[in-house]
Amino acid sequence: MIKFGQEVCGNPDVALDREWLETNGIGGFASSTIPGVNARRYHGLLTASLHPPVDRYVLLSKVEETVFLNGAKYDLSSNLYPGTIHPDGYTLLTGFRLDPFPIFTYRVGSVEIEKRVFMVHGENTTVIEYELLGPGDCTIELRPLIAFRDYHSTTHANQALNPEVLVSEGEASVMPYDGLPRLYLNHNAQWISCEGEWYYNFDYPRERERGLECREDLFRPLMLQFTLKAGSPAVLIASTQPQDASVSEASRNREIARRTSLRAVAAVDDPFVRELTESADQFIVARAGNLRTVIAGYPWFSDWGRDTMIALPGLTLPSGRFDVARDILLAFSQVADMGMLPNRFPDLGETPEYNTVDASLWYFEAIRKYLEYTGDDEFVRDHLYDTMKSILDWHLLGTRFGIQCGPDGLISAGGPDTQLTWMDAKIGDFVATPRHGKPVEIQALWYNALRVTEALAQKFGDGEEEKLLSAIADRAHESFHAAFWNNEAGCLFDVIQGDYRDPSIRPNQVIALSLGYTMVPPDRARGILAVVERELLTDFGLRTLSPSDRQYRGRYEGGGLERDSAYHQGTVWPWLIGPFVTAYVRVHGEGQEDAPEDRLDAREQAGIWLRGFRDHLREAGLGSISEIFDGDEPHTPRGCTAQAWSVAEVLRALVEDVHGVRPGR
Repeated sequence: MIKFGQEVCGNPDVALDREWLETNGIGGFASSTIPGVNARRYHGLLTASLHPPVDRYVLLSKVEETVFLNGAKYDLSSNLYPGTIHPDGYTLLTGFRLDPFPIFTYRVGSVEIEKRVFMVHGENTTVIEYELLGPGDCTIELRPLIAFRDYHSTTHANQALNPEVLVSEGEASVMPYDGLPRLYLNHNAQWISCEGEWYYNFDYPRERERGLECREDLFRPLMLQFTLKAGSPAVLIASTQPQDASVSEASRNREIARRTSLRAVAAVDDPFVRELTESADQFIVARAGNLRTVIAGYPWFSDWGRDTMIALPGLTLPSGRFDVARDILLAFSQVADMGMLPNRFPDLGETPEYNTVDASLWYFEAIRKYLEYTGDDEFVRDHLYDTMKSILDWHLLGTRFGIQCGPDGLISAGGPDTQLTWMDAKIGDFVATPRHGKPVEIQALWYNALRVTEALAQKFGDGEEEKLLSAIADRAHESFHAAFWNNEAGCLFDVIQGDYRDPSIRPNQVIALSLGYTMVPPDRARGILAVVERELLTDFGLRTLSPSDRQYRGRYEGGGLERDSAYHQGTVWPWLIGPFVTAYVRVHGEGQEDAPEDRLDAREQAGIWLRGFRDHLREAGLGSISEIFDGDEPHTPRGCTAQAWSVAEVLRALVEDVHGVRPGR
């Protein structure tokens, strides 16, 4: 269990850096900091997904809470305003824990109050409960603050807001703007007042750090008062559909049972694996057509093709969630176009973006891993095989952005103004990490895709396809060896652009060692791993560029231009630890010629490299793994506080490579 006492809860400098997250399985979420201070525009108690899993709106931002006891008044809530925190309810917060959802404990005079926050799975519904833990009674007043705006934006006091509150027994509802849903606030309060008021100048320091608008006004449409007694909690349910406050206990018990069942399917009886298995579920969400997809990261990403395919094995397969894997593969297969999977499923009203060279190639590795775990040839033959062949055909013929297999059997893609690989930061016309031409991991993924499909063609009796793919793969293998080995550095070139070979030491070459089918022989693989370990490995993943490179940027901070310029120029990405660990255990594991004799067993060494992530679950995004970290020590976590492929690849490597739990073993 992740929990903190007053030494953390009562220290804003520490507590504001720890953020909790609740998700609802359809793209909606609730999130804030331990003391309940909203430090981002994305923080709120109900961010609803109006067209799952996108079209997300912050409806209920937060609730102001005041307790009245023996004639005294105590504020439980806290907010950041310019230059100050007010009120100072964090001083009454004695404990916080994820058990399994956020639970806050306050000491108010002579009484102790517990607050619980959870979302109902499959609904845009957040339940907030307050309960007295001992004898006596007190009064608590709740003042909901609404935003009603796109979750990427902020709102400000305006005359367009409709302050009308509709009130009935146990329910109040508001619809401040046309075109947005009605927000229902169901409750068991004894008293309600519907006098509205604006609250001004909430300050969001995380947005200021990112060079973005950092001030917001929120509207209070009503106030509620409850009498708190032991065993009789005050209940407030915020939802886009009418609820009943009396069902909160049943909803809570169902959610506890659901999360308990998630931990029960963990592949290994290891607390770290169980925590990551539960975290993995937060990224799996519904999409139209009764299928599922993967949210790339909270709080601001939607579902991205590349991220989904990389994350799919770790999120679903070790825990036996094969039905989820099938749904995701089907969902993306249905939108393949001109041999490409969409890089991003956009928000409502936009068309998918097909601007990636690798998403469709990671699709083959996801299918290979699915088959490795399930042996479900029939599903792949009936639903995916034609898409796989079509993707390869388009790459042979040529598709968007100049993506095409050349006479040498290798893939070329893009130009100076494009960013088609996962190192895709672009500001206006400025490509921060230009990798057009023949990137090393694209060749590895292409070769893997050819061999995966070749093996299926043989199994399905598709002799003509098998023969074609075998010949192209052989040609790619020969060309790759001739072109990509950097003898001077003892590793692989990162990109080939015509006659130019980019010697930048980057982590992309590790992908070439970790896929199901690899072109790199063991002796060269050992040399590559030694270089990567020396130049790129940190406690939280691999740097994206060696610190010895003059283009290296060790800190990810500042405005958009500064951050994007560092995004793949030294910044550490946790997801890369997965391919690295897999390659290391494959090369140095049992039966392999090892590195120096004093090295630890490969699996033991891999466990040491992953150990730092367990402590990280208790900082930044609680129970999850951040998107990125600074390249320089102390490797401060940055970006999204919960990232799908970070969690997925750490979980997969931990189960498969450290614990050695693989299909058929």
